[in-house]
Amino acid sequence: MIIVDQALKARHEAGKPVRVGLLGAGFMGRGIVNQIVNYTPGMDLVAIANRTVESAVKAYNAMGVENVKIVSALGDLEDTITQGQCAVTDDPLLLCESEHIDVLIEATGHVEYGARVTLASIEHKKPMVLMNAELDGTVGPILKVYADRAGVVITGCDGDQPGVQLNLYRFVKSIGLNPLLCGNIKGLQDRYRNPTTQESFAKQWGQTAHMVTSFADGTKISFEQAIVANATGMKVAQRGMLGYHSTAHVDDMLDLYDIERLKSLGGIVDYVVGPKPSPGVFIYATCNEPIQAHYLNYGKLGEGPLYCFYVPYHLTVFEVPLSAARIALFRDVIIAPLGEPVVDVITTAKIDLPAGQTLDGLGGYHTYGQCENSGIVNEDNLLPMGLAEGCRLKRPVTKDQVLTYDDVEPPADSVAHRLRAEQNAYFAKSKMAATV
Repeated sequence: MIIVDQALKARHEAGKPVRVGLLGAGFMGRGIVNQIVNYTPGMDLVAIANRTVESAVKAYNAMGVENVKIVSALGDLEDTITQGQCAVTDDPLLLCESEHIDVLIEATGHVEYGARVTLASIEHKKPMVLMNAELDGTVGPILKVYADRAGVVITGCDGDQPGVQLNLYRFVKSIGLNPLLCGNIKGLQDRYRNPTTQESFAKQWGQTAHMVTSFADGTKISFEQAIVANATGMKVAQRGMLGYHSTAHVDDMLDLYDIERLKSLGGIVDYVVGPKPSPGVFIYATCNEPIQAHYLNYGKLGEGPLYCFYVPYHLTVFEVPLSAARIALFRDVIIAPLGEPVVDVITTAKIDLPAGQTLDGLGGYHTYGQCENSGIVNEDNLLPMGLAEGCRLKRPVTKDQVLTYDDVEPPADSVAHRLRAEQNAYFAKSKMAATV
């Protein structure tokens, strides 16, 4: 932040703002519009793509921007931007192709849509900030392979818990400590919540019931911790994570974890329900020698052997524009997979489901997601939660049963399913080559 704010200030004073294209004008997207338009000098939101263009126009208008034009062709988009107008379209590929957009923000949370636009952004060498842990946790590693080949940056965002954890992880490592646990703090966890139970809360905040359900039933936090695992090499201690409940502060939960087990696993990702500071993130780390330990104790972090570092908040849309600036100005990746998947999110039945049922996917009535180490996912042929939507059950499944590919018929012509198959094959081949 200390570097980014000054860099944006310089771009503002030079009259050369970072030009941003936004994909999605929903709850998160509208917040990003407000933040860029009203509070981020040195950055211009030049275009929004949304399935319903009227919603994109309203997102601009609500923030006081009236000079908005609906476009449907690349030439019209480019002319609109160069003339100083803001463009809206229902064709996200136009934003990927534009020469007058420096960086894209994907804020839909839809796996299939996100897969299509991210591939297009890579093809046109357009940097992308993903507010889409579901996409990243399903096919992020193969998208990173594509991006590296193209020499383009694809990253998750700051402000959401995974990015905040990676900022903290980088800090802890930079001062010479060894992170052994990346943690996410929740206020509620109930795997059987559904859009009906969450409808009133969703209306209160202007969100969709499916989005709020994915928060409540543990699916969202599973994707968040999966992408942290894939960015750090950490695993989960057990299927679904440990998920301790407590009313204490995370400073006072150190004894819940076996340090030798954490070390044997190479560190873990996890979540806790109920403790302070909610809704923040935390890292437990060790130090390697007594001089560090002495100064950590002097700094009121205790006597070890585990030390707690935390951020008491995550500010989502407030920090996403800074992520776009980090990429556009410094090519600084916030969070991305190191290589092959370490942790996946698997599909689990929320209720008894009959043969022939077409699954409704993320934040729905039928399934919830939980973390599992990728080796087990591959060995047991488990169905990724990010690919569940649209799959048709071949046979009945019972509540809390984990689904496999053998249980379902996947939808035809799915980019996300194709990418997942390619991801599995690519890293299996890489692993085989490494053992030869």
